[in-house]
Amino acid sequence: MKILLLGANGQVGHELRRSLAPLAEVVLTTRGGALDDGSPCEIADFDAPDALPVLIDRIAPDVVVNAAAYTAVDRAESDRDAAFRANAEAPQRIAEACVARDALLVHYSTDYVFDGTGKRPYREEDPTCPLGVYGESKLAGERAIQASGARHMIFRTAWVYAAHGKNFMRTMLRLAAERDELRVVADQTGTPTSAALIADITAAVLARPYDHSGIWHLTASGATSWHGFAEAIVAAAHDRGLIAAAPRVVAIASTDYPTPAKRPGYSCLDTARLSSDFAPDLPEWRDALMSTLDELVSAATN
Repeated sequence: MKILLLGANGQVGHELRRSLAPLAEVVLTTRGGALDDGSPCEIADFDAPDALPVLIDRIAPDVVVNAAAYTAVDRAESDRDAAFRANAEAPQRIAEACVARDALLVHYSTDYVFDGTGKRPYREEDPTCPLGVYGESKLAGERAIQASGARHMIFRTAWVYAAHGKNFMRTMLRLAAERDELRVVADQTGTPTSAALIADITAAVLARPYDHSGIWHLTASGATSWHGFAEAIVAAAHDRGLIAAAPRVVAIASTDYPTPAKRPGYSCLDTARLSSDFAPDLPEWRDALMSTLDELVSAATN
């Protein structure tokens, strides 16, 4: 089996390099043609979607794993064309190329396809209603893949973080080292999900035969607010010596922290379909956070 991994430098892509390696030959791509350690790789520029089928035809993969996306939620509000090129047009071209060679397409989407007015975790078949351009573009990508006729597995996930890259956890660690007080939104609820978990579940799914296309929700278990997530990050990081002192974490309302893009108030995802079809081990979000912080400790001591 040959796997083409798009977006190898991203949070999920970085972890997929690890998790997919035992399964097959993995061909790595980034936008600029270099990995984060400077070593060369294939170029896959999502700002030029028409070039992607040429790449797929040349590499001739059995599976394409698309971990690349435009994820700047607020910037997307003023950069709609770029968001749709990367999140809708590029997946459409990728899917069409997969049809041509009967390759499986694995693609990641987001909780932001929902409006956040739900009272229970969202199921895959629940009505979608994005609140902003980012969610709209990701939903358009889902629909383009479904309409293409490609064999596909779309995993919606949420609140992604990792020991590397730009994410909420790393931002909180940086600010906690600089400030005595952190003010964090407490009226948005979701499930923090580590990139390592997403990558591990993806590899486990690909390691076994499965013939059906569809959408699955993939997150850790449990729920919290951004404020609760920040409290857990600060306390556990302080316990591990990653920060010298633990600042106060003050709960605020979304209205106290206005952003260009509106966020869903509630965006927990129901993972029952994933559990039924693949029986994965989905840890509680706190346990996954502890594992990620332990990874940072290990990296600091090696």
